[in-house]
Amino acid sequence: MTDRDVKDTEELEKKIGYKFEEPRLLKNALTHSSYANESRGDIPDNERLEFLGDSVLGMIIASYLYNMFKEYKEGNLTRMRAGIVSEVALAEIARGIDLGHFLYLGRGESNSGGRDRDSVLADAMEAIIGAVYLEGGLAKARELVINLFKPIIDRNSQGRGFQDYKTLLQEELQRNGDKDIAYNVVAERGPDHSKTFVIQVSYDGKIIGKGKGRSKKEAEQQAAKRALENI
Repeated sequence: MTDRDVKDTEELEKKIGYKFEEPRLLKNALTHSSYANESRGDIPDNERLEFLGDSVLGMIIASYLYNMFKEYKEGNLTRMRAGIVSEVALAEIARGIDLGHFLYLGRGESNSGGRDRDSVLADAMEAIIGAVYLEGGLAKARELVINLFKPIIDRNSQGRGFQDYKTLLQEELQRNGDKDIAYNVVAERGPDHSKTFVIQVSYDGKIIGKGKGRSKKEAEQQAAKRALENI
């Protein structure tokens, strides 16, 4: 392995404001699938925690926005939440706490720049939120999320956050009726540890945009952006 088997995570715990009683849970949150695969399945990856953390994060942010911005309509709240929990925002927060330094990555992922890849950082950030929720409960998870996300929440409330082109495209198209919007992967290029995805978006069966990115989420955003330009 390219990583040490044991990492000094005390600095990370100080940055997130939470001390784990069970260190293995934190290691699980920091373990990318590439590292787990190289260990031949002896070590679990962070994908299950990522799944949990994604839902916990969405609920915490939705509740916070609902209570803080009582004058905002549903559409405004939806756009704000989308920007705050986006891959771009999560990766920004992860870089702010130097999360990439603490990740367990396989050789290929590490050598190809995985420690600074948006998708890897965002997934690990969600996994940490999931891990805190499991051990400390909702109150501790909420404390962590609000402390880390407050600057991005403030930016989005002032209209200076990440643009969620998928949401904007959906709102634009729904003005013309409730027809199907579909995102489909049309190509995957490069090795597993450094893929580029090409995705096209269609509306009512017609292709209206295409985009590419280092993750499916990034490619979908680029496809939606191109579609908005086209229509």
